[in-house]
Amino acid sequence: MFKNKSYIGISFIVLIFGIYAVPKIVDRIQNGEVVKGNRLDNVGLKNSKDAGKLLTIGPAPKFELTNQDGAKVSNETYKGKVYVLEFFFTTCPSICPKMNLSMLEIEKTFFGNPNFGIVSITIDPGHDTPAVLKDHAKLLGVKSSNWNFLTGDKATIMDLSNKGFNLYAGENEKVNGGFEHSGLFALIDKDGKIRCRKDDFGNPILYYDGLDKKGVREIQEDIKVLLEE
Repeated sequence: MFKNKSYIGISFIVLIFGIYAVPKIVDRIQNGEVVKGNRLDNVGLKNSKDAGKLLTIGPAPKFELTNQDGAKVSNETYKGKVYVLEFFFTTCPSICPKMNLSMLEIEKTFFGNPNFGIVSITIDPGHDTPAVLKDHAKLLGVKSSNWNFLTGDKATIMDLSNKGFNLYAGENEKVNGGFEHSGLFALIDKDGKIRCRKDDFGNPILYYDGLDKKGVREIQEDIKVLLEE
């Protein structure tokens, strides 16, 4: 007898719930709002916000070198700025012209923004004196005052490239130009830290491909993100 009363009570509760809730659920389905609850909306917003965040790899190596005007330039010069850094040399017959074009595209996108800059460090300082670098900048049509072409002690520069940034650079008499190096760009934030995005597999890319349209597009997207931080 007691069990029968319990079943009757449960049935009554289910009936009341159905009368109250089912019409509302039907209305939401008809209006296409069945997945627009607050909880689901909040999850979507969180994922969207996280998508704009970049990974922090660590502090960029410190440097102090001489620019195309004979002035000393260091990482402190770029404190509070977002900047892109590369290693190149002016007589490079292979990948450097393409890297130059990529940098010019980046310069054009952010030209006039005082919080953005570019650093191009030669790996052939024996040839690339400040005067040579200045002529090279003019030849390229560089307009930004925040784009510095740097030269200095050869061993220091090679250590900065290979041990500091882990961006390969070296001499090789068997290749055209006598030097070989990476075509990658480093992205550094306002706090002097190397930043990057993840690849399609969730791994940090570390550096951006300066020879590829996709890499250039991605670094421009991420520069915008860092400028807004």
